[in-house]
Amino acid sequence: MRKRALKEQFRLTPSYIALILWLAFFGVAIGWIVVASLSTTREIFTNTMLESGIRFSNYVNVWTTSNFPRYFLNSLFYATLSCAGAIVIGAPAAYVLGRKIFPGREVFVRSIVTIMAIPSIMIVIPMFSIMSQAGLTGNRFTLVIMYISSLTPFTTFFLTGFFATLPGELEEAAKVDGYSNGGILWKIYMPLAQPGIITVTIFNFINIWNEYFISLVFGNRPNLRSLSLGLHAVIESMTVRGDWAGLFAAVVIVFLPTFILYLLLSDKIIAGVTGGAVKG
Repeated sequence: MRKRALKEQFRLTPSYIALILWLAFFGVAIGWIVVASLSTTREIFTNTMLESGIRFSNYVNVWTTSNFPRYFLNSLFYATLSCAGAIVIGAPAAYVLGRKIFPGREVFVRSIVTIMAIPSIMIVIPMFSIMSQAGLTGNRFTLVIMYISSLTPFTTFFLTGFFATLPGELEEAAKVDGYSNGGILWKIYMPLAQPGIITVTIFNFINIWNEYFISLVFGNRPNLRSLSLGLHAVIESMTVRGDWAGLFAAVVIVFLPTFILYLLLSDKIIAGVTGGAVKG
């Protein structure tokens, strides 16, 4: 047994080395950006970062001299409503696909996978034309509808496998107690599916938080811009001014919320992914 274990560890050694190198590369890159955001522009170009001390003023300047607070709140609004809408639509669909047997079920599942494979650029431009003719452009809720539409296929596909792993005895017992299908879903299976729901919500939140193209097409107005669009505008402004320290501070501000979210909920993400991987 010991020889077999040593042989298995030796076989996995190249994978461990590649993983360590990958982590080291990204750790150094992210660490350099954080250090640069706390230095001056002169220190960045002379490779003497933090020589004059830690400068949190770079973050204060970015937050107070630009529209970053508005961009931040816009992205929070878009991400929160979009993630909630994707769960409200995708969870019932996943429950039906994961626990019910009916004609055409496989067609529905394959159709969802096919939709996920379609590039967004093929859909966004025709949708913008339709929304323009209907007079629905230029408001936040149109952007939220687009985001919900883009998140729902992945949410449904992810939760289908998760609902399929939950015990069917609970459903039979609930029916005996007089629960309807809706009651079984929302009162019994939704709480049990919490790890999967949290996991897919985190994935969706990060996706919307960093999304650029849909926001560029449907929300390219100063009062509607998301954080990704706002970051692009801030970077252009600070590049012209030569404020590279402020530029890196802006990048860290955008990166930090999703990083903290992942650190706090990493255990639930792992549980959700492994829980839905058993049966699909």
